[in-house]
Amino acid sequence: MSAPPKGKLYLVPAPLDFGCDVQAPLQNVIPLGTLQIAAALPCWICENAKSTRAYLKRVGEVQPLLQPVQALQITELPREVHKKGDHGGGFDAKPLLKAALEGHNIGLVSEAGMPAIADPGSSVVRAAHELGIQVLPLTGPMSLMLALAASGLNGQNFAFVGYLPQDGGERNQRIRELESLALKTGQTQIFIETPYRNSALLQALLQTLQANTRLALSCGLSLPTGWSHSAGVSAWKRDKPAAPLALPTVFCIGR
Repeated sequence: MSAPPKGKLYLVPAPLDFGCDVQAPLQNVIPLGTLQIAAALPCWICENAKSTRAYLKRVGEVQPLLQPVQALQITELPREVHKKGDHGGGFDAKPLLKAALEGHNIGLVSEAGMPAIADPGSSVVRAAHELGIQVLPLTGPMSLMLALAASGLNGQNFAFVGYLPQDGGERNQRIRELESLALKTGQTQIFIETPYRNSALLQALLQTLQANTRLALSCGLSLPTGWSHSAGVSAWKRDKPAAPLALPTVFCIGR
């Protein structure tokens, strides 16, 4: 008896309002086609089961779920994968894909945006390829690309460098390194921070960067209160936007 056809691994984007007090209507930020596929998936791999169930309830309000949320198989990635990332190859994700080998489609989702981009999930995608499971990324919001597009900086050559160090001295040294790279090569440098440290990072950037270096921030992307601002550092110091920074923010520097 032949084995059943393998299921597929769908990379399902989530809205960018995770942890925010205000949420955008889901149908405004996630295409209907993505919601229709998500609503039919019986199995999920995620960072956090509770927030995934909350997301799927929102999906169900727009596109009825094929099964109740309580009946879905939801598996969390190990906590060490959240903390250290899973791009180094030290975590074997193949056991998480057992359902796909049995013929069931699986959704991979992160807390916000596209899984495996500035979020865990690459080990699951890599394991799927190794097992011959088709990987299908779905359309949806990705904060890094939205911020880069809104920055006016080089969109042909750019790098995402994750989080900067928390220690003040190490952070300033890293800022100078990234600025030197951006000014020398023209490569836009993109990074993020935990929302409650956004103001401190902005202050460090304004104190450390050269006056003519261009700094762009995109805050609360896809939210009604979201905004983007791009200017030279000297202009930032003169006319710093009064808008609050207590929302997820993407920082870009370049020339």
